[in-house]
Amino acid sequence: MTTRIARAPGRVNLIGDHTDYTGGLVFPMAVDRWTEIRFEPADRVELTSADEAEPVSLPLHVADPTAVNPHWGRYVAGVVSELQPTTGIHGHVTTTIPIGGGMSSSHALEVAVALALGFEGSVVELAQLTQRAENRASGVPTGIMDQFAIAGGVAGHALLMDCGALTIEPVPVPEDVEIVVRFVAHRTLVGSAYADRVAECAAAAREIGPLRAATVAAVDGIADPVVRRRARHVVEENQRVLDFAAALRSHDLAAAGRLMVASHESLRDLYDTSTPVMDAAVAELCATAGVYGARMTGGGFGGCVVALTAPGALHHGWGVRAVDGARVTDEA
Repeated sequence: MTTRIARAPGRVNLIGDHTDYTGGLVFPMAVDRWTEIRFEPADRVELTSADEAEPVSLPLHVADPTAVNPHWGRYVAGVVSELQPTTGIHGHVTTTIPIGGGMSSSHALEVAVALALGFEGSVVELAQLTQRAENRASGVPTGIMDQFAIAGGVAGHALLMDCGALTIEPVPVPEDVEIVVRFVAHRTLVGSAYADRVAECAAAAREIGPLRAATVAAVDGIADPVVRRRARHVVEENQRVLDFAAALRSHDLAAAGRLMVASHESLRDLYDTSTPVMDAAVAELCATAGVYGARMTGGGFGGCVVALTAPGALHHGWGVRAVDGARVTDEA
């Protein structure tokens, strides 16, 4: 029996956080840290993990992913529930993506599981299915950015993604820069204020219409000061994504760095998703010679920071490169 490998990369978001669930713009890239499942066909879905003590054993039909134990099995169960496969797998999961580090380890697992279970469809359809799986498994109303980037990565390119139109425009990453990720603090979006932010953006949209099309002037008219701050971040962040893509294309690395810093400051001051330890990490990076800019990356409340640097500027952290999206291959 042939062993196959489902391989899904992690992702780092260079700019554009908390815009995807409002149908806005983001700028992530799939990176060279992977979750892999080595698997064979089976009658059930049975997985062991190099990082988890308890295995996962599931039937081919799961009604409630949140009732599954161990906890990591809920992400697997979410995919099984959405995909409703006709054949299961027996496999082993390994990952080089830091778990709880804000580089989408759970989303990579979901995409890898879907491919291992025989998903056939487009990048958009794979992203949509695994987003639904994530939302059901975690109870957190996350957007589509992570799954979309993991499924649709392009080697050597960051991804200008429109989460409303569901399109990807690859933008080359300049060869004379390094993108460095530094882990700061473990975090989980479950139990965080993430859902509150989604609700606050929905409240803003009810008042002024879709935030992806809103103006700063319209945002200024929002009555509630907290909702107004959230909406201002989203509207201004969408523009920063476009400006950042343009800066990379024109090789204006200083401008790209300034936009990253402005994004972090907005997440800190307007969106309240940063923490003092994350702020300190960004400040330290930005004070380092050769660093163009830095920011927190991911959903917030901990995780990782990402820096755009001259080659060799940083000696601590993970240097990451942009890679292709998830796929299944035969084991060599």
